[in-house]
Amino acid sequence: MPRTARIDIPGLLQHVIVRGIERRDIFLDDDDRHLFLERLSKLLSETHTECLAWALTSNHFHLLLRPRETKLSVFMRRLLTGYAIVFNLQHKRSGYLFQNRYKSIACQEDSYLLELVRYIHLNPLRAGLVKTIDELDSYPWCGHAVLMGRRELDGHKGDEVLLLFDRSKRSARRKYRDFVIDGIKNGRRDDLVGGGLRRSLGVSGASDHGAFDERILGSGEFVESLWRKTEPSQIFGPRMTLTGIIQGAAEVFGVRVELLRQRNRVKELAEARAAICYLAVRECGINGVEVARALNLSRSGVSVAAKRGGAIIAGNPGLRGKLVDKSTTSP
Repeated sequence: MPRTARIDIPGLLQHVIVRGIERRDIFLDDDDRHLFLERLSKLLSETHTECLAWALTSNHFHLLLRPRETKLSVFMRRLLTGYAIVFNLQHKRSGYLFQNRYKSIACQEDSYLLELVRYIHLNPLRAGLVKTIDELDSYPWCGHAVLMGRRELDGHKGDEVLLLFDRSKRSARRKYRDFVIDGIKNGRRDDLVGGGLRRSLGVSGASDHGAFDERILGSGEFVESLWRKTEPSQIFGPRMTLTGIIQGAAEVFGVRVELLRQRNRVKELAEARAAICYLAVRECGINGVEVARALNLSRSGVSVAAKRGGAIIAGNPGLRGKLVDKSTTSP
């Protein structure tokens, strides 16, 4: 089944989130955490990849990376595969350790670098792994302690972050810590996990707030600049709106738009709805709740239909091209 292509450009800031399969633990003890950090540090050096922030919990981790020479996909494959092999040997297990696909979000550095550093470094506090900022200052499994001078990790560009606060390291650490404390009240920041301005402004559906791409955190102009740097085959999805997808699918499957909201089992209508759910959710990153509302489906119904739609499209050569052609508007 086709997947939305990653945006993997050298020099681009990337927020990476990796979870254990079925949300199971991927770090069972401190030896596991040491092993992971040793591998991470070694790869950062070997691949000339820069790490601006990181945090480990029991069943997932966050990295804020800036790959310089090696593609993010190559870096992550080496990191995850190597760790999983040793983890399985150490704990006498077999099978997958991580979810089948890590999440990576291309980020507009000028606007979001410090917000992401703070968001990632507060992860252990939000998860209840530490109770206070004083505990976080020395928590060994988070980059915050590195910035505070309590821990070390080769490859973590902590000095670069501190320089954004002050030239004096002592003063920079104090200002950085105050910045982190000020972010505690914000709680979980869903606006920092992709979706451009639509997510950060709480906008749903088509809008005048600029281009949107679930894979990107940044302004509409930033989103469009990344589209121009990627292959045309990677940007079909972002140029499709939900309204356009619905109208295009109706035309391709020969059904009336208004009938797509009716719950019936007519083959053409069911297949059209499935194709809409797949294109909208899987390829364009449109919120499933929005799709459910437009098609009069439940959220779980959208998920099931999206899976079926991917199978329908994969099994019908040329169908995706027709749907994209009918659904796409010029950027």
